[in-house]
Amino acid sequence: MLNFALVGCGRIAKRHSELLGFGQIIGARLAAVCDIVEVKAQKIGEQFNVPYFTDMHQMAQSENIDVFVVLTESGNHADHVVELAKHGKHIIVEKPMALTLEDADRMIEACDVAGVKLFVVKQNRFNVPVIKLREALEAGRFGKLVLGTVRVRWCRPQAYYDQDAWRGTWAMDGGVLTNQASHHIDLLEWMMGDVESVHAMSTTALVDIEAEDTAIVNVRFKNGSLGIIEATTAVRPKDLEGSISVLGSTGTVEIGGFAVNEMKAWNFCEQQSGDETILSKYSVNPPNVYGFGHQAYYEHVVDAIDNNARQLVDGLQGRKSLELINAIYESIETKKEVHLRFKSKYCRLGKES
Repeated sequence: MLNFALVGCGRIAKRHSELLGFGQIIGARLAAVCDIVEVKAQKIGEQFNVPYFTDMHQMAQSENIDVFVVLTESGNHADHVVELAKHGKHIIVEKPMALTLEDADRMIEACDVAGVKLFVVKQNRFNVPVIKLREALEAGRFGKLVLGTVRVRWCRPQAYYDQDAWRGTWAMDGGVLTNQASHHIDLLEWMMGDVESVHAMSTTALVDIEAEDTAIVNVRFKNGSLGIIEATTAVRPKDLEGSISVLGSTGTVEIGGFAVNEMKAWNFCEQQSGDETILSKYSVNPPNVYGFGHQAYYEHVVDAIDNNARQLVDGLQGRKSLELINAIYESIETKKEVHLRFKSKYCRLGKES
């Protein structure tokens, strides 16, 4: 049984604590929680009858912990992971793993030096429709890739950003691209391949924050295919969709729903056994935008630790999508096409405004 400890008890901690605290992950349990705001830690600690702390190092020394789960503000991920790695325990960090590539490199190095595994939360990779899409891609069913598109059309009103002062700031959070759409950007790159260049624009349409609430990005992939990223938290009055579509010379797949969870189109020039049931089998809506993937993600983490199975999203994979997001922000600031690999000059992410 692996003991997991949460570092940070904000909004996303509810999802993590329920999975671990209610025993929904075989081989894993919630052992302790920590937050610098004591009442937040106390609430989760008492709910699941586990010790709660306001100092993560005290928690590490006081409890038998196998894995830290870093759920703090995005801008603090790097410092917290680097410090926690010194305790020699494996680490899960929520998306985005960091805001700057320099911080991501520090995290990867610290975990390598400590000899511990670093996992970046990308739970949508574990959605069953996404797995089917990936299987079809690896089987070559799309032929020549032509166009990949992701859409994040969600609702985050001013009240959401007002809950915590760090939300929507350049130094600690970024906007819709870094926060809400980072999962979808990761999926697009995972499906379509390495990115050659991006050209982007953004606006802050409906809320009072430093960063953007709406953005569109044109993407050129190294294999010659194109991509589109559409991301906004300015949908009103409620979430509309989180989707991905992949178009190739011999097939088309679209996954919709509001959490990349519902198979909308599964069309291939050459039919295979089972194709006729795909749409009916993979069309279940999850209870919230987090989807069902967190459970499968934790099961993957347990397998990687207990059986040394290959990590699907390690530090290097997390860094890859972060580099793409940084390039997108660079393009927004310069109003020019930005080629990867690039040296950031104008990207404001992770910097005091």
